[in-house]
Amino acid sequence: MATKKFIAICQSGGEFVTNKDGSLSYNGGEAYAIDIDEETEFSGFKSEVAEMFNCSADTMSIKYFLPGNKKTLISISKDKDFKRMLNFLGDTATVDVFIQSEEAARNISNMPASRTTVSEAVVPVVAPADAVVDMSNIDHIVDRIGLDISFDPASALPAGDDQHRKAAQQWENTITGVDQRFSSFSEFREALHKYSIAHGFAYRYKKNDSHRVTVKCKCQGCPWRIYASRLSTTQLVCIKKMNSKHTCEGASVKAGYRATRGWVGNIIKEKLKASPNYKPKDIADDIKREYGIQLNYSQAWRAKEIAREQLQGSYKDSYTLLPFFCEKIKETNPGSVVTFTTKEDSSFHRLFVSFHASISGFQQGCRPLLFLDTTPLNSKYQGTLLTATSADGDDGIFPVAFAVVDAETEDNWHWFLQELKSAVSTSQQITFIADFQNGLNKSLAEVFDNCYHSYCLRHLAEKLNRDIKGQFSHEARRFMINDLYAAAYAPKFEGFQCSIESIKGISPDAYDWVTQSEPEHWANTYFPGARYDHMTSNFGQQFYSWVSEAHELPITHMVDVLRGKMMETIYTRRVESNQWLTKLTPSKEDKLQKETAIARSFQVLHLQSSTFEVRGESADIVDVDRWDCTCKTWHLTGLPCCHAIAVLEWIGRSPYDYCSKYFTTESYRMTYSESIQPVPNVDRPILDESTQELVTVTPPPTRRPPGRPKMKQPESAEIIKRSLQCSKCKGLGHNKKTCKDS
Repeated sequence: MATKKFIAICQSGGEFVTNKDGSLSYNGGEAYAIDIDEETEFSGFKSEVAEMFNCSADTMSIKYFLPGNKKTLISISKDKDFKRMLNFLGDTATVDVFIQSEEAARNISNMPASRTTVSEAVVPVVAPADAVVDMSNIDHIVDRIGLDISFDPASALPAGDDQHRKAAQQWENTITGVDQRFSSFSEFREALHKYSIAHGFAYRYKKNDSHRVTVKCKCQGCPWRIYASRLSTTQLVCIKKMNSKHTCEGASVKAGYRATRGWVGNIIKEKLKASPNYKPKDIADDIKREYGIQLNYSQAWRAKEIAREQLQGSYKDSYTLLPFFCEKIKETNPGSVVTFTTKEDSSFHRLFVSFHASISGFQQGCRPLLFLDTTPLNSKYQGTLLTATSADGDDGIFPVAFAVVDAETEDNWHWFLQELKSAVSTSQQITFIADFQNGLNKSLAEVFDNCYHSYCLRHLAEKLNRDIKGQFSHEARRFMINDLYAAAYAPKFEGFQCSIESIKGISPDAYDWVTQSEPEHWANTYFPGARYDHMTSNFGQQFYSWVSEAHELPITHMVDVLRGKMMETIYTRRVESNQWLTKLTPSKEDKLQKETAIARSFQVLHLQSSTFEVRGESADIVDVDRWDCTCKTWHLTGLPCCHAIAVLEWIGRSPYDYCSKYFTTESYRMTYSESIQPVPNVDRPILDESTQELVTVTPPPTRRPPGRPKMKQPESAEIIKRSLQCSKCKGLGHNKKTCKDS
């Protein structure tokens, strides 16, 4: 069979422009055509593109539009992404591919999946009059600008260092000479700063005020001078005099360069735009490698904050735009539920978001199963994200709703559940897997009538671990936690009882704790709802990874990044599922086939009516009409167990007819049948009379404490560290080498 060929129209050097309808157009640049097919490897394609546009394959980003959707750009970063693009093309013969390198990345802010706001304002680099810009005066500069730098002479900008020269050569002509004009003194000072770095010398201000600036080379006796002043009757600044010759030798080795936070922020702005997760450590490494300036972690972090604010706007402005943002979501995604509240002083309190595509997908194709969980936010004003996620038919995460609140409190959870109920209004009996603390137990019973509340097993185990931590060794606690999990997963009463008796053998108090923890809310033996073998609330790890990428952004940008991730995931899964040929989703089809293979060795005996006995390693009773087996697997998972399959094949029925409808490919496609639409003009709203009437929102009073956030997490009960045990005396806390009995 012939391999289908496509033509990739590779474009670079232009910029994206947002049209009135929210679609994107690519203007300018150059384009080349490359033949590709289903056997083309991504690495080979990337190398050919890099050679074609004379750029580095390591720093290149490659994107393409979703078919028939000029509003969404998809990134290609690995071979799987490349193959997916080819699958998306279908009968289309060509695809537009956009190439952006670190040197040429422009207008990335127009991408709907990761919206940013570009501010062209440059943080002014203002040095006090007569300040010497070198290391001999660094302590004084530290006091004046609040930033410390250390300078490595060996890492300066010697003329023969190609790496450093390449990084700075773009600044060699920021100062061209007499009659050069600038829009402001700030722009002139910034240009002078870059010029000194590119040419490798230090300078001092002799005059530096709002009317004139006189600068000389720091080296004693060197004639280099420059004088600039305001052009008469205008706001422009013009260079009036300049002596561009240096007589100082070795200035580039001895020079120290001012590295204010604003300067570094301006330098890294483009890289941060292309890579939002640009780490302070990487920033410091890049500045050292490219410009010969050594920054510590805190300096790089502050510079990143400044660059981020230049790109995305301030946190304060983001809260101001919140009412407008909520209205735009409801306007572009009709049927969505988006609400927010403020406190009496107009400060932000909480925000709830549930997109129409999420609501529809949950109601049409997902199991009536919701996982409630939280994750902290590390933005300037902190806060907590409350989430409600579900599971699609292939056990993939499906975000239903989320909220930003000031803290995880009983009141905030109650409010969140009320908003969730208004969004997913359904007559079905929903099973919630959630913590039992912070008032959730009470709130769920009050808000959702007749729902099932399954206590999150992870939270339950962590509480048991905390309550007994001071009384038992790691080893003993590990055994008790393992027994708790075994009791929870045990399908029959006998298994449950055996596990908790094991706990009793270690500690009667722990046994009492377990029996009083309401097993009917967490043990398979007693729980009346349908959990489909899910026991913990932290099911939505993929969603939390998206949050971790965006939680430091201003609130509207964070929500928009999450929207973009959800939008892309919905589209991708919809396209992938259209290629499935099985009745069940892939993961469920695989499980059913494995159970079918086991069932072939069983013996089936007809007892009465719809009841059968299945003999294998054990004897189990199957009731076909009630979809029940004494092994309880059918009831717990929603798929026929091996015993049930043996009976169904014996009586000539299809096991597929006895699988939960939520595991069918049809239900999966219904889950992803609706789309989330982009929310344009969030960054630069057009203010009109209706906008002015919206509620005023100010930032919350809580702010992130100074210093680096604490990274140490509480000890997890699921991974209690095993205590060191001596192989000789069997004692705890030491090994054979340090044993005193040796």
